[in-house]
Amino acid sequence: MKFNGLGVSEGIATGSIFYLTTPDLTVTRIDNCDVVSQRQRFLKAVNKAKGQLRQLYERTLETDSESAEIFHVHMMMLDDPDFTEGVEQLLNQGLNAEYATRTAGDNLKNMLEGLDDDYMKARAADVCDITDRVIAILKGIDQTPLKPKGKVVVVADELYPSQTMKLNKDFVVGFVTRHGSQTSHSVILARSMGIPCIVNVQRFNDIPHSGTIAMDGTTGEILVNPSEQQLTTIGDKLLRQQQQRKQLLDYCGKAVSKCGKSMDVCANIGNPSDVRQVLENHADGVGLFRSEFIYLDRNTFPDEQKQFAAYKEVLEKMSPLPVVIRTLDIGSDKQAPYFNIGKEDNPAMGYRAIRICLDKEEIFVTQLRALLRASLYGNLNIMFPMISDIEQVYRIKRIVQRVKDQLTSENISFADVPLGVMIETPASVIISDLLAKEVDFFSIGTNDLTQYTLAADRTNEKTAHLFDSRNIAVLRMIELTAKNAHANGIKVGICGESAADTTLTQFYIDVGIDKLSVSPAAVLKVKKAVCQCN
Repeated sequence: MKFNGLGVSEGIATGSIFYLTTPDLTVTRIDNCDVVSQRQRFLKAVNKAKGQLRQLYERTLETDSESAEIFHVHMMMLDDPDFTEGVEQLLNQGLNAEYATRTAGDNLKNMLEGLDDDYMKARAADVCDITDRVIAILKGIDQTPLKPKGKVVVVADELYPSQTMKLNKDFVVGFVTRHGSQTSHSVILARSMGIPCIVNVQRFNDIPHSGTIAMDGTTGEILVNPSEQQLTTIGDKLLRQQQQRKQLLDYCGKAVSKCGKSMDVCANIGNPSDVRQVLENHADGVGLFRSEFIYLDRNTFPDEQKQFAAYKEVLEKMSPLPVVIRTLDIGSDKQAPYFNIGKEDNPAMGYRAIRICLDKEEIFVTQLRALLRASLYGNLNIMFPMISDIEQVYRIKRIVQRVKDQLTSENISFADVPLGVMIETPASVIISDLLAKEVDFFSIGTNDLTQYTLAADRTNEKTAHLFDSRNIAVLRMIELTAKNAHANGIKVGICGESAADTTLTQFYIDVGIDKLSVSPAAVLKVKKAVCQCN
């Protein structure tokens, strides 16, 4: 069978079908139930949940004691009287165990979210976790982690960044989804990991739940249970891809255009483990470390030490090459439940990124402390996202200085770190002449800049045809930003997906862009394009 979709991450892949499904944990209220039998069901489910958590704790403890502690906390919460007594009261009213568990869990979650203590607020996410676990057991839903045998192509209705981060990269060779867009964050992650990806697949429901998939992330072609002849054709494509890859190694050095313009070509990453690909692809540094993925891959806020360890690892491995770490950019389609952002009608333009950091300074300060402490271990640059007002920059600089004063008073050393901002809103472009006087560098985020300039939601399939980073309005925004940056003596790069669009490379050289930052797999292709430009 042949299917077609939108190829959004290049590459050829073949693997077993691995369906990623989200369990249905909705509950229905049933009255006049037998109290004794429902209580027994609930207690049995709690005991089974504790057993699952105990296994997770022991397995995780072997590699990550801090993460293991989360499962220990969950075991204790299952015995919390605020939870168990709430369930018991509802069971005594003759309600079914599923409804009683969900209601008691929601009541406890809402109570924790209403407290002033940030630590207790964060526990609300843990309550959701244990509630879902007990309900899944009551509904007979198997929560055993799926362990694929061999290489797999993940097939899903839609992939969220937190799901993508939790997948085992050693087994996953491709992604196929019903929904998605060219610039959704899961797709960006797929490109960063060098994994082929196809979204918006037609006749998605006809894809079987077992068998083999061969896919081409460039053309969007999917073959289910391909014939021997088709496998031969795919093998030939894969061989050509490998040969092209070898030829690109000729461009592993500094990228210099024919007219002598030198361009740094760096890589975008989301995890310390991505550094290996950055080095293998001969990038000139890390142009964007999306620090929010440290937050997405967990159930609670990462503390200062956890963040420090991640930043330090990347800086040490990349030293002496530069590493630009973007501060927390949570929100929009990058959601972590424990942030309790809540539902927004227009999240892309809502409560996200620097707006959260300036509103919840304790989260921001923790990250800044970790970053500054790690600055001694490499060539760190710190970048702030979603700037739309010069006052935001003034506040950021005051907070940074306060953190530096704290560290100094504690006799903790740190380096003098360049500070930069993302230019990704039309407002930041218009005031880029003012911003350039306050910071050390610019990085243009073309994904959001295109979205906001053209009023076209980057994750909405219905507006995908309007989202065009080559639009003249977007290109004029980039040109104006570069002009204002250079007029004030600072450098400007591009870290959005259009940095890898080689049809724009000549334009970027012409307007004076100093750096392009792309997924690791695209580094050599972009270096080649720079060298072939005038």
